Amino acid sequence: MGTRLASRMAVVVIAAVTVAFPSAAAGKRHPHAPAVTELATFAAPGCTGTCGSGSTIGPDGALYVTDGKTGRVLRIDTRSGAVTTFVAGLPLMNTPPGIGGAIDVAFVGHTAYVLVANVGPFFGEPDEVAGIYRVRRNGSAVPVADIGAWAEANPPDTEFVLPGGVQYAMEPFRGGFAVTDGHHDRVLYVRRDGQVRELLAVANAVPTGLAAAGRTLFVGQAGAVPHLPEDGKVVAITPWSDAAVEIASGAPLVVDVEFGPDHRLYALSQGIWDLPPLPENAGAPASADTGSLTRVDHHGRLTPVAGPLDRPTSVAFSRRSAFVVTLTGKVLRLDGIGQRRW
Repeated sequence: MGTRLASRMAVVVIAAVTVAFPSAAAGKRHPHAPAVTELATFAAPGCTGTCGSGSTIGPDGALYVTDGKTGRVLRIDTRSGAVTTFVAGLPLMNTPPGIGGAIDVAFVGHTAYVLVANVGPFFGEPDEVAGIYRVRRNGSAVPVADIGAWAEANPPDTEFVLPGGVQYAMEPFRGGFAVTDGHHDRVLYVRRDGQVRELLAVANAVPTGLAAAGRTLFVGQAGAVPHLPEDGKVVAITPWSDAAVEIASGAPLVVDVEFGPDHRLYALSQGIWDLPPLPENAGAPASADTGSLTRVDHHGRLTPVAGPLDRPTSVAFSRRSAFVVTLTGKVLRLDGIGQRRW
């Protein structure tokens, strides 16, 4: 796409977001920020690595959270915080990267789908599938798309260590699913019959969370190590562009993107990453208590609206609240989201 066309596309997309998400002055914290309370804890005793990852609000209004360490998807009552097992028996995260197993969950109607990463033959598990699983009525899950095998057969142009990639987030999109691969630096499109293709390559950007609006896909980008704030971005993929269009930036290590109940676009920042920028530190989380929930403002910046948060991994919204999952296996409730004009 030519430079002039790309610039026009950026203006069109940013204008659309501005109309949907009016905001106050950029960069200022509102004095009436959301109240943050701990709703639930679900991590197994002695959990290390990523104990909580993806989440979504289900058709019953409950919060559903993946726990890769135990191979489960949990159902959490958004009022009482009661935790019950929704799905068990998924491939476990027993891998050196410290992230994987059941990593995200989404619903299509009343049917749940689970994204599983970092399992399979490369990790000495020949019978395990890294990809999308469909949850059956009896509570078991069956693989419907082997993304890991596809990734090995279709390697990216960028350098990589894990041949199957590291799938991070999944979003229902255009009758199938969009899936980010933060290791292979690309966004995939997966049909419900299991066929996989590359939707867009985003070299050295580390795509993470996803949100869809019609035929437009919004993608969070953590940016390459050391995950500087200017590299934390929200970009849009539209049917009319062959490149991602930047919507907003300015938050370190963006891990999720979601629409709030006020129809505004929010991005979850895991926080400041202050480790030495060495290959062995790639994939490590941010420092404790440096994360925040940010909102896309009309200046193209990510403005904090809640924090500090302790190493958040995903956010899901109900009509009045936001529910933030942390890698330590906690769910934080942020009350008042969408009830005030920031």
